[in-house]
Parts: sequence; C-alpha cells; structure tokens
Amino acid sequence: MEIDEAEDPATDIDEEDKGNPLAVVDYVNDIYSFYRETEVLSCVPSDYMAHQPAINEKMRAILVDWIIKVHLDFRLMHETLFLVINIFDRYLSRQTVVRKSLQLVAVAAMFVACKYEEISIPLVEEFIFITDNAYTRSELLHMEKSILNKLKFSISLPTPYVFMRRFLKAAGSDKDLEMVSFFLMELCLVEYIMLKYPPSLLAAAAVYTGHCTLKRAPSWNKTMECHTTHTENQLM
Repeated sequence: MEIDEAEDPATDIDEEDKGNPLAVVDYVNDIYSFYRETEVLSCVPSDYMAHQPAINEKMRAILVDWIIKVHLDFRLMHETLFLVINIFDRYLSRQTVVRKSLQLVAVAAMFVACKYEEISIPLVEEFIFITDNAYTRSELLHMEKSILNKLKFSISLPTPYVFMRRFLKAAGSDKDLEMVSFFLMELCLVEYIMLKYPPSLLAAAAVYTGHCTLKRAPSWNKTMECHTTHTENQLM
C-alpha cells in the first residue's frame, strides 16, 4: 500500500488558487468537511412516495424533467436547478399533495431557489405564465409560504452540485468531462430511485462514470479518492 501511494500521490488541487481570494483556499477543506457533516440533512426518505396517495414516481419524473426545461428557458444557474429539486423532494416527503397541486409545488420551489441563488430572478407573473396560467399569484405565494414553513426555512444545504464542482477540480476536468458528468447528474435527478444515495456519492459516481465514458486513464486516482473519500470499488 505504501508503495502504491508513493507511485500515485494525491496532489494539491488548490495550489494554483492560493493567490485568488475567491477560492478561499485557507478554508475550502473545512467548508467541504462541513458539507459532508450536513449533507444528511438534505437527503429525503427514499420511500416517501409511498405516503403520497395522489402522486407517484412517474409523475415526479415528468415534473423534474419539466423543471430542467424551465430552468434552461429561464437561463438559471446550475446551483439553482439542484436546489429546486432538493426543495421539491423535501417538501413532498413532509406534506401530502394532491395531483393538481404538484406543478404548483414545483414552481414555488423554483421561486424559492431563485431567491436564494440568483442575482436577478423571474417575476411571479413569469412563473404563473409557464404553468399556462393554471394557478394564481396568491396560490403561488401561499405555496411558497407553505414550503418555507414545512422546511423551517432550511434552504442552505449541500446539493450534488457543490460536491460536483470540487470533484471535477480534483479530476482536472475539461469541458467534455464537465458536460458528461453534469448530464449524468441531471439524469439522476429525474430518477426517484437515486434518492437513496447521498449527494456526495452521486457526484463522485457521476464524475467517475464520466471518466469511463470518455475513456480517460486512469479512471480514478489517489487525488480523486482523497477528495471524494470513495474508492473505485465503492463507486462501482
């Protein structure tokens, strides 16, 4: 083991950013340690749909796919997309929702996420318009209040996105690897079964699968193992 580590040492991925105050190199490891401690709070029970009599996994998949499309239409940030899905699932895991209100939950979750992540957010009227005026302004604002109260205003939680950024940096990624990894991660968002995995594991698996898809060698090294805390066998 000592010989293997000597042949393939973990590199300092923050070395080049030490002069960049925005990279917060002095604190970045503490930040990600905190993310790992708190990521369990962003997870939802993987069987919560069993307690939703009016909706099912297929409806959720259709809604998440629609959220991704609206996210692109509004040109929102990646951070916002992952936060929307997290808010959407956490609310559904705590509150029974009728079928006709499912899209309203999705829109309100996006409204909340935009306020948290975006500099400039779409207007309430724009959110109502994308639902083909299926809901009123007061209904949207009432659902926003309901979501925030149910989640006890707990919005600042780590999503797969924050881990993905760090793991891609550890992988020395380029545009191709970034695009493939995020595409795989978005596919995971649609699949209800993927809720049973914590955000950091999903992000690590997406980067690893991206490496394999692009036939990059090595598929996994000591640097990526160090920052993801997952071995190649665990990801497999």
